[in-house]
Amino acid sequence: MEFIAKTPQDLSYIAVQIKPLIMKYQITAFYGAMGAGKTTFIKSIVQVLGSVSDVSSPTFSLVNEYALPNDKFIFHFDFYRINDIAEVYDMGYEEYFYSNHLCLIEWPERASEILPHDVLNVKIEVLTGDKRLIIIERPDAIA
Repeated sequence: MEFIAKTPQDLSYIAVQIKPLIMKYQITAFYGAMGAGKTTFIKSIVQVLGSVSDVSSPTFSLVNEYALPNDKFIFHFDFYRINDIAEVYDMGYEEYFYSNHLCLIEWPERASEILPHDVLNVKIEVLTGDKRLIIIERPDAIA
C-alpha cells in the first residue's frame, strides 16, 4: 500500500486510512532517513487515534507515553541513540511490546533483533520538498 503526501496536512488523511492496520498489528515500525518525517507522521497518527497528548520525539528518554480513551496508551519509541541492544533490554521493552497497548517505533533497525515478526512497517521516502512517499507493508503481505 502506497501513499503520496504532498504536504504535511496530507498525513492526517493517510493516518485515517492506515488506522485499522495500526490497531490490528499493535506494533508499527517507522523507517526513513533523518528528517524524513517519522515523528511528524506519528503526531498525525496519535491525533487520529484520539490522544490529545503533546507528541515529541523520545530521542533521549527512548520512550514517550500518550494516553488514549478507554485507559489505553500509545508507547512511542525512538531508538536512534541506541548504542547497544542491552539498552533496550534494560528499559524493559517486553513490558511495552507485549502490553496490549500500541507501540510506534522510530529507528527500529537499531533494535531489529527484538522486534516481533508481526510488525506493521511504514517506510517514508523524501521525494522533493515536503513531498513524501509512504509505503505500508503488512507482515502477512511480505514474502
